[in-house]
Amino acid sequence: MSATLLEVRDLQMHFPVKEGVFQRARKVCRAVDGVSFTLRAGETIGLVGESGCGKSTLGKSIVRLNRPTAGTIRFDGVDLAPLSTKQLKAHRRNLQMIFQDPVESLNARHMVGEIISEPFLIHGIGDASWRRRKVLELLDKVGLPAGAAERYPFEFSGGQRQRIGIARAIALEPRLIICDEPVSALDVSIQSQVLNLLLDLQREMGLSYLFIAHNLAVVKHVSDRVAIMYLGRIVEFADADDVYRDPRHPYTRALISAIPEPNPQRVRERIVLSGDVPSPINPPSGCPFHTRCPHATERCRAEQPALREVAGRTGHTVACHYDLV
Repeated sequence: MSATLLEVRDLQMHFPVKEGVFQRARKVCRAVDGVSFTLRAGETIGLVGESGCGKSTLGKSIVRLNRPTAGTIRFDGVDLAPLSTKQLKAHRRNLQMIFQDPVESLNARHMVGEIISEPFLIHGIGDASWRRRKVLELLDKVGLPAGAAERYPFEFSGGQRQRIGIARAIALEPRLIICDEPVSALDVSIQSQVLNLLLDLQREMGLSYLFIAHNLAVVKHVSDRVAIMYLGRIVEFADADDVYRDPRHPYTRALISAIPEPNPQRVRERIVLSGDVPSPINPPSGCPFHTRCPHATERCRAEQPALREVAGRTGHTVACHYDLV
């Protein structure tokens, strides 16, 4: 088994909600509310949940685009959570991010060559001639022509722009990349090309991924393990095959039932959840899912379930009071 590369413990990311004439922080938005997991070197963990469950906030907190409210982010043995911006610089070479929107994440005023070479400039790597050669190598690695270096992002399609973002993310040869819904803004025909590129780069460079998505079918294609997130917390975590073959949390079951079935002869029972995701500003008491769960009991409404291992299923954890566990 590979060594642990990332260890997140009790991570919280709370944002103040300001109200009134004087804009005083009277409430708190609990975007991430006590998340713990480990990620091994060379592994891909898929992070799945509905919009607003805190997936992207968790990813941004891990790379320290947000300073966590509490908890630890131990990357390669070093806790990143308390580090200053200056102290973080030494670790950013090994920890990069691919953003969801390739339009907003690329500087429209810079040519592609400048965008890809910027990490080298920030970290003082190589001279101008070396950086030019490296940019051409990276463009070739992500399947773009050398001439792309002299063009602007708006001259490319969505899939090509995401390849530019990937080239920038791998420029410093990182060990971990946070992929924040990297294919959700792309056409279905392009999604598989970008996913296969990410898998090829992982094999070639020994990368680890935290792959954030809301599409369970996409996550199944790339992940070794899958974490299901709901209202700022992980409610189920297991090997990808276990999650898809035998989901234990009612929320996971509902998500998997929504995956389109390619075989028209096979009928899958669709589980439709009632209501909307509660607000992280005013979360419900007890289990956060009880307001939409068909199996909710009084215990669910009063007591928050802990994430614990399913009997007889090593490494398969679930936070649920229901008798599935």
